[in-house]
Amino acid sequence: MSSVGPSQDANAPSGGISWPAQAIRAAVVSSLPDFTVEVLPEIDSTNTELMRRARAGQMAPVLLLAEQQTAGRGRLGRDWQSQRGESLTFSLGLPLAPADWSGLSLAVGISVAESLHPDIRLKWPNDLWLSDARGERKLAGILIETASFGELRYVVIGVGLNIRPQGGAGLATPPGWLQELLPGVDAPQALARVAALLVQAVRAFEALGFAPFQARFNARDVLRDREVSVSDGQGGVTRGSAHGVTDTGALLVHTKAGMQQITSSEVSVRPLPGRADPSA
Repeated sequence: MSSVGPSQDANAPSGGISWPAQAIRAAVVSSLPDFTVEVLPEIDSTNTELMRRARAGQMAPVLLLAEQQTAGRGRLGRDWQSQRGESLTFSLGLPLAPADWSGLSLAVGISVAESLHPDIRLKWPNDLWLSDARGERKLAGILIETASFGELRYVVIGVGLNIRPQGGAGLATPPGWLQELLPGVDAPQALARVAALLVQAVRAFEALGFAPFQARFNARDVLRDREVSVSDGQGGVTRGSAHGVTDTGALLVHTKAGMQQITSSEVSVRPLPGRADPSA
């Protein structure tokens, strides 16, 4: 394991890859003095590891990066595969106390998308997509987990981002990769773009909630004005048209029964077949 903490002063190399750990910590340390960056060659899941640490009482702010995950997890129990150099997989863990947790995954998605490229779209509640004449592809996913200890709540924010071409066998949505938009970019460069700004976004969310992020999400919303199918995970399916998100991050879907606000983390929302780019 390589790590950069208060007493260290070098980038973290691992497996021949040089990661910008010191630069990231330097950009964050003024607001989080005990913030550290750790790089692991391999682990089951960065989210799982930070949740293990939190339950053992280790709740200092940390960015944990793995060059390869053997049991990466996505939302609703889905797997997220990652190979060294092909993907960027990391988790940000820190104590957090927002007045309202609603919309945190959206705020994270906004921060990552804005840090990378203006053409990246957002799919409620936790995916980054590429959507153009070539079709729709999933670029990245976000998984948020929390652990509570009395009044203290520790949040773990996992990000999995495809960097290089990925195979799509068995996937409902084919994968996209960052090099489609930024040829030649590698995982360390992508991390340098997103990490410090993500910490800033999470701290802003803690102070102000989702409302300041609402318009920014709606500007990139891949579902907006499209027909969607909403599944509750128990066989129930509702169809309607998506109309952006509220100031608390709920998805607005106009159905036969009227406008509904979709908030449950257990639902699945899929766009129905149609144009790849609704803004075209």
